[in-house]
Amino acid sequence: MLVEIAPPAFDVDIALAYAGADNFMGQPVYRNPRCWLHGDAAAALTRAIALADEQGLRLKIYDAFRPSEAQWALWHHTPDPDYVADPRRGSPHSRGVAVDLTLIDADGNELDMGGPVDDLTERGHHDATALTPAARRNRLLLLGIMTAAGWDWYVREWWHYQLFRPRDYPVLSDRAAGTGMMA
Repeated sequence: MLVEIAPPAFDVDIALAYAGADNFMGQPVYRNPRCWLHGDAAAALTRAIALADEQGLRLKIYDAFRPSEAQWALWHHTPDPDYVADPRRGSPHSRGVAVDLTLIDADGNELDMGGPVDDLTERGHHDATALTPAARRNRLLLLGIMTAAGWDWYVREWWHYQLFRPRDYPVLSDRAAGTGMMA
Protein backbone atom coordinates (compact mmCIF):
# COMPACT_ATOMS: atom_id res chain seq x y z
CA MET A 1 0.00 0.00 0.00
CA LEU A 2 2.71 2.54 0.99
CA VAL A 3 5.84 3.08 -1.07
CA GLU A 4 9.07 4.30 0.50
CA ILE A 5 10.17 7.56 -1.09
CA ALA A 6 13.95 7.57 -1.16
CA PRO A 7 16.77 8.06 -3.66
CA PRO A 8 17.72 6.67 -6.08
CA ALA A 9 14.21 5.42 -6.95
CA PHE A 10 12.90 8.98 -6.38
CA ASP A 11 15.20 11.89 -7.26
CA VAL A 12 14.27 14.07 -4.27
CA ASP A 13 15.93 15.52 -1.20
CA ILE A 14 14.34 14.45 2.06
CA ALA A 15 14.50 16.55 5.22
CA LEU A 16 11.57 15.40 7.35
CA ALA A 17 10.57 18.30 9.58
CA TYR A 18 9.18 16.06 12.31
CA ALA A 19 12.39 14.02 12.55
CA GLY A 20 14.02 16.79 14.59
CA ALA A 21 13.14 19.87 16.59
CA ASP A 22 13.05 22.33 13.64
CA ASN A 23 9.25 22.40 13.31
CA PHE A 24 6.33 24.29 14.85
CA MET A 25 6.25 21.87 17.82
CA GLY A 26 9.93 22.42 18.59
CA GLN A 27 10.53 18.71 19.14
CA PRO A 28 10.86 15.47 17.17
CA VAL A 29 7.68 13.54 16.44
CA TYR A 30 9.05 10.56 14.50
CA ARG A 31 11.38 8.13 16.26
CA ASN A 32 12.34 6.34 13.04
CA PRO A 33 11.86 8.94 10.30
CA ARG A 34 11.32 7.61 6.82
CA CYS A 35 9.37 9.00 3.90
CA TRP A 36 6.35 7.03 2.65
CA LEU A 37 3.42 7.68 0.31
CA HIS A 38 0.49 5.66 -0.96
CA GLY A 39 1.25 4.17 -4.39
CA ASP A 40 -1.14 6.61 -6.10
CA ALA A 41 0.61 9.56 -4.48
CA ALA A 42 4.03 8.12 -5.33
CA ALA A 43 2.97 8.03 -8.99
CA ALA A 44 1.88 11.68 -8.84
CA LEU A 45 5.17 12.54 -7.12
CA THR A 46 7.06 10.87 -9.98
CA ARG A 47 5.22 13.13 -12.43
CA ALA A 48 6.07 16.20 -10.31
CA ILE A 49 9.75 15.18 -10.17
CA ALA A 50 9.84 15.01 -13.98
CA LEU A 51 8.13 18.41 -14.36
CA ALA A 52 10.53 20.03 -11.87
CA ASP A 53 13.46 18.47 -13.70
CA GLU A 54 12.29 20.12 -16.95
CA GLN A 55 12.79 23.44 -15.13
CA GLY A 56 16.25 22.47 -13.84
CA LEU A 57 14.83 22.02 -10.33
CA ARG A 58 14.26 19.27 -7.79
CA LEU A 59 11.85 18.68 -4.91
CA LYS A 60 12.73 18.71 -1.22
CA ILE A 61 10.24 16.82 0.96
CA TYR A 62 9.50 17.88 4.54
CA ASP A 63 6.69 15.46 5.30
CA ALA A 64 4.66 12.77 3.58
CA PHE A 65 2.85 9.89 5.31
CA ARG A 66 2.21 10.84 8.92
CA PRO A 67 0.94 8.01 11.13
CA SER A 68 -2.28 8.80 13.01
CA GLU A 69 -0.29 8.77 16.28
CA ALA A 70 1.85 11.62 14.95
CA GLN A 71 -1.25 13.52 13.83
CA TRP A 72 -2.59 13.28 17.39
CA ALA A 73 0.71 14.70 18.71
CA LEU A 74 0.45 17.69 16.37
CA TRP A 75 -3.22 18.20 17.28
CA HIS A 76 -2.52 18.10 21.02
CA HIS A 77 0.16 20.76 20.53
CA THR A 78 -1.85 23.00 18.16
CA PRO A 79 -5.57 22.14 18.01
CA ASP A 80 -6.24 24.63 15.21
CA PRO A 81 -8.17 23.06 12.31
CA ASP A 82 -6.99 25.85 9.99
CA TYR A 83 -3.46 24.44 10.14
CA VAL A 84 -3.60 20.99 11.74
CA ALA A 85 -6.14 18.42 10.60
CA ASP A 86 -8.33 17.12 13.39
CA PRO A 87 -7.21 13.49 13.76
CA ARG A 88 -10.81 12.42 14.45
CA ARG A 89 -11.58 13.33 10.82
CA GLY A 90 -8.23 12.14 9.51
CA SER A 91 -5.46 14.02 7.80
CA PRO A 92 -4.51 13.47 4.15
CA HIS A 93 -1.00 12.89 5.55
CA SER A 94 -2.30 10.04 7.73
CA ARG A 95 -3.75 8.48 4.60
CA GLY A 96 -0.40 8.65 2.77
CA VAL A 97 -1.74 10.98 0.08
CA ALA A 98 -0.22 14.33 1.10
CA VAL A 99 3.24 15.79 0.87
CA ASP A 100 4.86 18.95 2.25
CA LEU A 101 7.65 20.16 0.00
CA THR A 102 9.54 22.96 -1.70
CA LEU A 103 11.70 23.48 -4.76
CA ILE A 104 15.49 23.40 -4.77
CA ASP A 105 18.01 24.35 -7.42
CA ALA A 106 20.74 22.14 -8.88
CA ASP A 107 23.03 22.97 -5.94
CA GLY A 108 20.40 21.94 -3.39
CA ASN A 109 19.50 25.50 -2.36
CA GLU A 110 15.85 26.13 -1.56
CA LEU A 111 14.10 28.64 -3.75
CA ASP A 112 12.80 31.67 -1.85
CA MET A 113 9.17 30.98 -0.99
CA GLY A 114 8.77 34.01 1.27
CA GLY A 115 8.71 31.97 4.45
CA PRO A 116 9.44 28.54 5.85
CA VAL A 117 7.44 25.34 5.72
CA ASP A 118 5.11 25.25 8.74
CA ASP A 119 4.63 29.03 8.80
CA LEU A 120 1.24 28.84 10.49
CA THR A 121 0.38 32.47 9.79
CA GLU A 122 -1.24 34.32 6.89
CA ARG A 123 2.23 34.68 5.37
CA GLY A 124 2.16 30.93 4.75
CA HIS A 125 -1.02 31.16 2.68
CA HIS A 126 -0.85 30.73 -1.09
CA ASP A 127 -2.43 34.15 -1.55
CA ALA A 128 -0.13 36.01 0.86
CA THR A 129 0.52 39.49 -0.51
CA ALA A 130 3.47 40.65 1.59
CA LEU A 131 5.98 38.66 -0.47
CA THR A 132 8.68 39.65 -2.89
CA PRO A 133 7.90 39.13 -6.57
CA ALA A 134 10.52 36.36 -6.64
CA ALA A 135 8.87 34.50 -3.74
CA ARG A 136 5.42 34.79 -5.35
CA ARG A 137 6.86 33.54 -8.65
CA ASN A 138 8.47 30.56 -6.91
CA ARG A 139 5.26 29.67 -5.10
CA LEU A 140 3.38 29.84 -8.38
CA LEU A 141 6.02 27.68 -10.05
CA LEU A 142 5.64 25.03 -7.34
CA LEU A 143 1.86 25.28 -7.60
CA GLY A 144 2.03 24.82 -11.38
CA ILE A 145 4.34 21.82 -11.16
CA MET A 146 2.29 20.09 -8.50
CA THR A 147 -1.13 20.73 -10.01
CA ALA A 148 0.07 19.68 -13.47
CA ALA A 149 1.28 16.44 -11.85
CA GLY A 150 -2.19 15.74 -10.43
CA TRP A 151 -2.05 17.24 -6.94
CA ASP A 152 -4.61 19.41 -5.16
CA TRP A 153 -3.44 22.25 -2.90
CA TYR A 154 -4.41 23.77 0.44
CA VAL A 155 -4.95 27.54 0.46
CA ARG A 156 -3.38 28.13 3.92
CA GLU A 157 -0.10 26.25 3.30
CA TRP A 158 2.02 26.97 0.23
CA TRP A 159 4.01 23.77 0.87
CA HIS A 160 1.10 21.30 1.26
CA TYR A 161 -0.23 19.22 -1.63
CA GLN A 162 -2.58 16.24 -1.55
CA LEU A 163 -4.35 13.95 -3.94
CA PHE A 164 -7.90 14.85 -4.88
CA ARG A 165 -10.48 12.96 -2.80
CA PRO A 166 -8.12 12.03 0.05
CA ARG A 167 -10.99 10.51 2.05
CA ASP A 168 -11.10 7.69 -0.49
CA TYR A 169 -7.99 6.39 1.31
CA PRO A 170 -7.98 4.93 4.84
CA VAL A 171 -6.35 6.61 7.83
CA LEU A 172 -3.40 4.49 8.92
CA SER A 173 -1.70 4.08 12.26
CA ASP A 174 1.99 3.33 12.38
CA ARG A 175 1.26 -0.31 13.15
CA ALA A 176 -1.33 -0.70 10.38
CA ALA A 177 1.04 0.90 7.86
CA GLY A 178 4.00 -1.16 9.06
CA THR A 179 6.37 1.81 8.82
CA GLY A 180 7.82 1.70 12.36
CA MET A 181 8.07 5.49 12.36
CA MET A 182 6.68 5.89 15.87
CA ALA A 183 8.26 2.77 17.45
